[in-house]
Amino acid sequence: MAWDTDGTRRRLRDAALVEFAAHGFEGTTVASIATRSGVNKERLYSYFGDKKALWDLVLATELERLATGVELTGVDLDDIGEFAGATFDYHASHPELGRLLQWEGLQPGPPAHAEVRTTHYREKVARFADAQRHGLIDSEIDPAHLVFTLIALAAWWQTAPQLAEMITGAGPNDQQARAARRRFVVEAARRIAAQPGS
Repeated sequence: MAWDTDGTRRRLRDAALVEFAAHGFEGTTVASIATRSGVNKERLYSYFGDKKALWDLVLATELERLATGVELTGVDLDDIGEFAGATFDYHASHPELGRLLQWEGLQPGPPAHAEVRTTHYREKVARFADAQRHGLIDSEIDPAHLVFTLIALAAWWQTAPQLAEMITGAGPNDQQARAARRRFVVEAARRIAAQPGS
């Protein structure tokens, strides 16, 4: 019987995602990943090399899924609002991503796949700068600050759900509150990027 290499790699990666999101890189062991996946540790080392390589792969995979799932199709105010709304939706459906990014921020050393990720975000900054030159959005806003602000505006609801609940009184599973939060994110993104007086 042939070994299901792809399925085994996927089980290990999925288990690593759960463990890393819950415990971070330092708090996760190869043994805990192996136990969760039902695959022995030797397979993990054979397929991925070591825990750090698997951490990098998990984070890169989740960020690629985000990039594929949330596209910036244009750069006018409606597009920016929808980009923020889609980012909100993605983080609401994948709360483990925010936890991974928080854990990564607590680690010393460079971020996983920093060069690729930096290029991805700088492309958005360049698109916003181009929109400013064409008068589509406020030319006084630093476009890099705008990209960061939109992501933070959309993602922080899920990254710190306890804070959101303390402030608003609604928990993360309250669908009515979630819809209201999304509407707020979309409108706030449009207002932040709008030309003064428009």
